[in-house]
Amino acid sequence: MHIILIIVLFLVVVYGPQWWAKRTFKKHAHKQSHIPGTGGELARHLLDKYDMQDVPVEETEQGDHYDPDERVVRLSPNNYRDNSLTAVAVAAHEVGHAIQHQRKESKLLLRSKLVRIAQKSEKLGSALMIAMPVMAVVSRSPVVGLLFMLGGFVSIAGATLVHLVTLPVEWDASFGKALPILKTGYIHEEDHQAVESILKAAALTYVAASLTSLLNVWRWISLLRR
Repeated sequence: MHIILIIVLFLVVVYGPQWWAKRTFKKHAHKQSHIPGTGGELARHLLDKYDMQDVPVEETEQGDHYDPDERVVRLSPNNYRDNSLTAVAVAAHEVGHAIQHQRKESKLLLRSKLVRIAQKSEKLGSALMIAMPVMAVVSRSPVVGLLFMLGGFVSIAGATLVHLVTLPVEWDASFGKALPILKTGYIHEEDHQAVESILKAAALTYVAASLTSLLNVWRWISLLRR
């Protein structure tokens, strides 16, 4: 019974934020006649307003994000083309990251470094877990296998932790940048509460997605128990 509860709690932690974020985006994704432009047009306007004419806005199938390496704002098709509350809020959030980059804010620079470390760490962890049984057989020492297993777990779990500590960067993009901008006349006052919910979901999306990497640890534990 306790094991079932633990599994349920684990799944809620991993999938709960992602489910809520998707539900929030979908709830406010219908077009609004009082919003004059699309998410893509708003992103372009805001980038120009903040002297980032050299930062392009692109439509992508890879999810909404700001790429600090290529310096480009990328929006999913619906958010790029539609004039919904979700579209303009998400566009403003991603422009918020571009503003962080332009201002050389230390939190974004740190996040970029940490994400690169996390990506390498997760790959290293998976490689160690794959190599673990081979090294145990070759070395004929269970200690070597155990060390590889622990190294793999630490690398994969560490990658998840790195993603979680970047939440302040996402929060600032939503509530330190996007919301104050949108409240200067880009959205109606009656839309403020909805937009705040969308921006909260936008801030949590990155973290919610990173939580799924915890499933890698769970999969390895399940595999090794067989």
